[in-house]
Amino acid sequence: MFDVAVVGGGPVGMLLAAELALQEVDVVVVERRAVPPAESRAGTLHARTAQSLERRGLLAEVGHSTWGSVRFHFSGMFGLDLGAVVDDGPTLVGSPQAWAEHVFAERAVSLGATILRGQEVTGLLQHDDHVRLSNGVEARYVVGCDGARSAVRKAAGIRFTGSGARVAALMGEVRLPPGLPGGYHRTPRGWLIVWPGGRITTYDYRGPHADRDAPVTLEELMEAAEHIAGFPVPMSEPRSLTRYGDASLQAETYRSGRVLLAGDAAHVHFPWGGQGLNTGLEDAFNLGWKLAAQVKGRAPEGLLDTYHAERHPVGARVRWNVAAQNALADPDPRMDPLRELFAELMRLDQVNAYLSGMVSGVDTVYDVGVPGAGWMAPDLAVETDEGRVTLVELLRRGQTLFLDLAGRDDLVSAVGSRTEVVRGKADSPFEALLIRPDGYVAWTSEAGDTALPGALDRWNL
Repeated sequence: MFDVAVVGGGPVGMLLAAELALQEVDVVVVERRAVPPAESRAGTLHARTAQSLERRGLLAEVGHSTWGSVRFHFSGMFGLDLGAVVDDGPTLVGSPQAWAEHVFAERAVSLGATILRGQEVTGLLQHDDHVRLSNGVEARYVVGCDGARSAVRKAAGIRFTGSGARVAALMGEVRLPPGLPGGYHRTPRGWLIVWPGGRITTYDYRGPHADRDAPVTLEELMEAAEHIAGFPVPMSEPRSLTRYGDASLQAETYRSGRVLLAGDAAHVHFPWGGQGLNTGLEDAFNLGWKLAAQVKGRAPEGLLDTYHAERHPVGARVRWNVAAQNALADPDPRMDPLRELFAELMRLDQVNAYLSGMVSGVDTVYDVGVPGAGWMAPDLAVETDEGRVTLVELLRRGQTLFLDLAGRDDLVSAVGSRTEVVRGKADSPFEALLIRPDGYVAWTSEAGDTALPGALDRWNL
């Protein structure tokens, strides 16, 4: 019997397996595809995901990082500068989804995880002390990372609620005629998006797909593109044609007994801003160390339930901002004045910071029960007796950290043996910090010495 079975070997499932294996959890990934995919539907990793990956030593492997100012869009309007809200790490990372999945799988296997390919899970049975999957695999806990139609979620009886699709989207790799303008094109009939490298996407507002499972043909993609553009768009050599819609759905709970959900199994929405994959990867970073502590018998009371408490509101907020972008994207010309007004507002620094922080994820702050805490700790450089070490380097071991930056022997004596204590000097306004394995601050010296015992009880693993 495994400690944890992760159902679904996409990027979220593979990253979660790596996070669990880092904590020496016996984890297996069960993936229905016999061979990893070559195509990528997503390729943008935002700043908060980049920060998390850097704290595990994975950032350089997953793709090309861009630092500083990055021009980005909100509902197809390119008025944002994401770099204005990023003080730590790259602003954006170009990482094809298939490559990120490969990197995470390699890390998981190197740490001892097992990957079973070509095995589809269609159901499960929960018992008092374990879960049995339909393919015979047994584990103490199961995490469904098996997508929007998650068999794990359905078998666990978790409701998936929200709004249905009204837009029919198609995407594919094709050979396009020379001279076709790239970028986002909105017409009174929908959207035509021409990506670098020959990828094209159509958002058709005539109604959702009648059959989501039907194969996409080149003729169907060309018809949709011509309808939206108002003129023929010649295409040839089609590859990786897919269809999807703008349904916005979320699991009512991310945990039911010994079954948990992450990624698209927990939340789906239209891909405005490339936030879906990022939200799922941050689910994995939040859940991995908590589930490991539960499996190892060292989790404080209620720790595993904080996964839903912290991540469900984040998923709901992403769905909310995507719904706002969907509303602004409506091709009806009556929306034009609103888009023009919104584009002007985006030039204001405060609006830019608000929207950029939301899309990039850097405004994510958890309620950790301590006032002034819950934010991602920046990459401090700590001068210790043994030499200089960065917070990024310290977090690669996946441990809770206590940073003593002012010689506070009284506080250090209260920290248990499971938490790594690092003592030294750093450019920080705090005398001490308690930092969770995912890099978020659980306590600061500004909260007062009396708040430390409670924070240790909750997060000292």
